[in-house]
Amino acid sequence: MSEKMKRILTILTLLTLALTASAQVDRHDVRAGNRKFNKEEYKQAEIDYRKAVVKDSLSVAGEYNLASALYRQEDFDGAGKALDAIKDLAPVSEYAGDYYFNQGNIALQKEDYASAVESFKQSLLLNPGDLDAKENYIYAKKKLQDQQNGGGGQDNQDQNQDQDQDNQDQNQNQDNQDQNQNQDQNNQDQDNQDQNQDQSQQPQDQKISPQQAQQMLQAIQAKEKETQDKVKKEKAELLRSKQKEKNW
Repeated sequence: MSEKMKRILTILTLLTLALTASAQVDRHDVRAGNRKFNKEEYKQAEIDYRKAVVKDSLSVAGEYNLASALYRQEDFDGAGKALDAIKDLAPVSEYAGDYYFNQGNIALQKEDYASAVESFKQSLLLNPGDLDAKENYIYAKKKLQDQQNGGGGQDNQDQNQDQDQDNQDQNQNQDNQDQNQNQDQNNQDQDNQDQNQDQSQQPQDQKISPQQAQQMLQAIQAKEKETQDKVKKEKAELLRSKQKEKNW
């Protein structure tokens, strides 16, 4: 239940008690309904108020309090019918301003903003200093304008916020895609650079002349002969060492 609903219902409760006391309705059923209403036993209060109305169809307090009990149960159609039952009596009474105020509250709940605007307007004409009526009049008028503009300001605002969020998500996805493409390109460039570097480090095939090949072969053979001669020399020295050791 919204804060506006709480405030409206509190006003309804106060008006219910005030109207009952001021109208000096000394009815057993009305008093029983009021006690249950104060205990927030709205269904039981409704039963007592209906009994009072059956006994006195002209009971302004009975119908008015019945409307309050139904309102608390969110039976706004029933509350409206209860107020309609005293539409000829209440507007000419000293509680006419309160009657129109509550009538405007019911119209608000039913989203009948045109009727709500008119009811709060009548309430303000009778009670110009009623700040609650003035606030609700402004609120109902704004809701009526939103309704006439096609759907309500808050709905349009939510739709705009959703659209903005979608655009942000789309832009973010595009940025991520661009970043991924840039990263892929950078990786490709790095691969190409590494490949070029590897190729530059590989020995290049060179063509040599037959004379150069013969010289290389002779150098290799000379190196092998040098190694063999060295090995033979080491073996000879080792043999002589062993002979000395044996003779000794």
